[in-house]
Amino acid sequence: MAEQEASGLQVLLRTLQSSSDRASVLTILQVLGDLLSVGTDRRIHYMISKGGSEALLQTLVDTARTSSPDYDILLPLFRLLAKVGLRDKKFGQKALELEALDVTLILTRKNLSHSQNLLHCLWALRVFASSVTTGAMLGINGAMELLFKVITPYTRKHTRTIRVATEVLAALLKSKSNSRRAVNRGYVVSFLRLHQDWHTQDMTNTYVLIRRGLLLCLQRITTIRSGREAFLVAQGMETLFSITQNCLDNKSMEPVIAVALQILRQCYPKSPLPLVTASSAYTFPLPGNIPSEASHTLPEEDFEDDGDEEGDKDSDSEDEKQQYDDLETEADKLVSKPGLDRPEEELIHYEAMCLELSEGFEELESKFGDDLNSEDTQHTNHHHIPTAADPEQHCLNKGQRAWEQEREGRVQASLLSMVKMGRATVPPSSRKRPVVNMYQNVQFNGLELGISGNDNTDIQTSLDIEAISCPKMSASFSNSTRPTESVEVIDKLLHTHAKHIPFHDPFVYMAKAGRTRSVADFKMMAFPDLWGHCPSPSVQPMLERQCGVQRIKIFEDVQRLIQPSDVMNKVVFSLDEPWTVQDTTSSCLRFCSKFESGNLRKAIQVREFEYDLLVNADVNSCQHQQWFYFKVSGMRAAVPYRFNIINCEKPNSQFNYGMQPTLYSVKEALLGRPSWIRTGNEICYYKNHYRQSTAATGGPWGKCYYTLTFAITFPHSEDACYLAYHYPYTYTALMTHLDILEKSINRRQVYFRQEVLCQTLGGNPCPLVTITAMPESNSPDHLEQFRHRPYQVITARVHPGESNASWVMKGALEFLISSDPVAKLLRENFIFKIIPMLNPDGVINGNHRCSLRGEDLNRQWLSPRAHLQPTIYHAKGLLYYLRSIGRAPVVFCDFHGHSQKKNVFLYGCSVKETLWQANCTVGASTLLEDVSYRILPKILDKLAPAFTMNSCSFLVEKSRASTARVVVWREMGVSRSYTMESSYCGCNQGPYQGLQFGTSELEEMGAMFCLGLLILELKSVSCSRQLLTRAGTLLNAEDGALDHHLQR
Repeated sequence: MAEQEASGLQVLLRTLQSSSDRASVLTILQVLGDLLSVGTDRRIHYMISKGGSEALLQTLVDTARTSSPDYDILLPLFRLLAKVGLRDKKFGQKALELEALDVTLILTRKNLSHSQNLLHCLWALRVFASSVTTGAMLGINGAMELLFKVITPYTRKHTRTIRVATEVLAALLKSKSNSRRAVNRGYVVSFLRLHQDWHTQDMTNTYVLIRRGLLLCLQRITTIRSGREAFLVAQGMETLFSITQNCLDNKSMEPVIAVALQILRQCYPKSPLPLVTASSAYTFPLPGNIPSEASHTLPEEDFEDDGDEEGDKDSDSEDEKQQYDDLETEADKLVSKPGLDRPEEELIHYEAMCLELSEGFEELESKFGDDLNSEDTQHTNHHHIPTAADPEQHCLNKGQRAWEQEREGRVQASLLSMVKMGRATVPPSSRKRPVVNMYQNVQFNGLELGISGNDNTDIQTSLDIEAISCPKMSASFSNSTRPTESVEVIDKLLHTHAKHIPFHDPFVYMAKAGRTRSVADFKMMAFPDLWGHCPSPSVQPMLERQCGVQRIKIFEDVQRLIQPSDVMNKVVFSLDEPWTVQDTTSSCLRFCSKFESGNLRKAIQVREFEYDLLVNADVNSCQHQQWFYFKVSGMRAAVPYRFNIINCEKPNSQFNYGMQPTLYSVKEALLGRPSWIRTGNEICYYKNHYRQSTAATGGPWGKCYYTLTFAITFPHSEDACYLAYHYPYTYTALMTHLDILEKSINRRQVYFRQEVLCQTLGGNPCPLVTITAMPESNSPDHLEQFRHRPYQVITARVHPGESNASWVMKGALEFLISSDPVAKLLRENFIFKIIPMLNPDGVINGNHRCSLRGEDLNRQWLSPRAHLQPTIYHAKGLLYYLRSIGRAPVVFCDFHGHSQKKNVFLYGCSVKETLWQANCTVGASTLLEDVSYRILPKILDKLAPAFTMNSCSFLVEKSRASTARVVVWREMGVSRSYTMESSYCGCNQGPYQGLQFGTSELEEMGAMFCLGLLILELKSVSCSRQLLTRAGTLLNAEDGALDHHLQR
């Protein structure tokens, strides 16, 4: 049957080409038309495969070259050509070879006064012009001049023909040679005049598609530089801006506005950033040469393309394109185990970092005696309370201890119960709660009583908010003398207004801050870091993006260009111009970023309530502008202020999909509400007109920049507020946290050792923490069990801007030292080696990605050098040492943050999955691979509300060969080597669906990760019977909360 159909079609096509009988040709054309008018495109493709395009084109040429062309044949022929040509990728070339282009142009010229025949000719030309090559040939043969005779000023006659002519011309102008020809002949002005005429006369918007076609012609011309120049000279920016402003709210005008927006973005003159240099405002003298990085590349774990950059991203689409061309395709490289990157004798130095393997614990008998396992050890974690002699040993008061006991009780009762509830940790009412102003109960022009009951009505007059909002460091803390006057003010405030915050002490923080070394030698502390943060009492939904926000912002940018007199352009803050004094008497906002982790380089007042902001590049770098953290003061309440951060680098952001920046109000903190909250509206993120300057790149223009814009209404007048990309977590906050953790543990139960992994390039100690359970006694059996516990290694914050990773780490640390029965089991069965901050210098100096050398430390694991990348060198050395003594970790996990995806997920490593995805099956079938790398993410998928298995990946990319995850997997032989990514934004699945992450959710993820490690061990073949028995007892007490996870 198929052969009969094929032979029948071929007979028809051969007859069509050879027959001179008019009736036969018409019949064949009718039959072909009927065949192609029903069914799918498969029929058209089948006809093309049998030579249908050539047959139709040859018939066209033969018919057109007769002395009197028969239009009864030509018209159905043109209709067939238009239908077939759209599906034939080689149609233009075939038409060129068969000389169909010339005859179609001749027929078009002959029928300029015959609209029906002309329309059919234009349909054919539209298909021919879809190929750039044939379009260029048509342009050489005068097609554009011919079409301009068809496209007339406004008329109600032959509008269908005019519309198709504009579409043909737009297709022709995809050819750059045609665009140059159009510029040289002055068509830019002609198109502008034609469009303006149609726009003015078409009062009822009946001919929107003709207006769109004219704009499409302009859009194609302005893709070349001479076209953009001609457009600007013709005042095209002003013309299109004026035309579109009157119809922004008219949905029927959407086709016109969308194209006009693209033209305005294309033609907006490119300009360098308003900075003296693209390099960072901070420099640091370094050993060795600073690596040069290609300015156009973003070698990031979470980089992805943003698709059509010129489009108007007003939708909520987050389509992600999987790129597999970077996968490692050589099986030998995937399975090879490289040798040591240092002399083997060096590894003995790391023995000092594993004292738990050699300690005798002689003090156990004398210090604790037989009371080691008595019931009185089951009390609050705050066993060792520091004395008041040293500010760093400032006492945690009774209120805070009570808070800790309450919190400890919650942790103990909540972790397994959350799992028992099937991850439904957020009540439905919370998930459906609308977006509300977190400060809605606070008066705008005066402070109410704080929730602590203190009388704060005189805060406005009795306190200098500006002075206390960024207090100076006191050198007195470094030598334990009496605090200075400024600290005494803070001390008084703490006693009258402070809200007790777990595991935080402002006095310890101040002492630690004085010892933190920064490139800029910061002298002030950010109030939120000093005062502390309490998680928001309620969850915050993702912001529902209003349609058209980005469009409005782009039109406002154009308005700045064409109406420069309306723009103030007043520099109100600059790291490059320290002599810029902020006028405290004017109405403009005051900015500051000269504190730990702060990042704001320049602030320019654009209008009364609008500011352009520029963030600083990473130290010794000219890239990675993304993280921001700064103080703003001098605001008015109930007034929306707009902030435009104009030099962001990433091509897309979760700010387009519901994420909001974070804000901390000093006045709110003094009222007893010291919280970072998500805030801002009218948020969008888009490519702007700024480019890296010629001097920085040596070429015409460098990389593109992007604008993050948002509006904020502050809760109080004359407040001091901090704004940040995400919840900040400083190095000093970490060191404070570790000290308080160490002093709060029950030393009879918890082995907690804090030591220095190494000194950073900036002279800051990089902490290494060891957590496990104390041995029951110093008997040989108990010490043997203690020393043979498997290791788990966790690291975080190699990328400074990923502060969410630190909050996850904070949750893990607090859980591991808690009295939760799961934490106790974990301590008794594992030794945790934790490096909570791999890049202290980057965090301290407000970097987003790099170390002080301007390099990504998570690309240095292959061959780190002690004097250039000390934290990576020694972290890798410690792992080498553990492997050398047969104690490689069960799990290695590096905590990260992700800017372009939602939820929490893991990246792991698999040889087979990588080869399979890369379509390299040769040799893959014979490879043996431990598939246990998938167990932990599957466990977390069932346990943690924020985690999703769907986003996990186990592919090994070439560009990730030098990351911690891949190096530890390949060189240390750790099959469960992971990167855990936490979204900056929130979740689009599970109980947290539609919610932004707060610090509570991130900390919970850290605790859930630890719980996952326990279940992973319980599911392993090597799990001891004693642990299974104890876990079974615990789980039975919890009503079988985890029973289904323990099925082997």
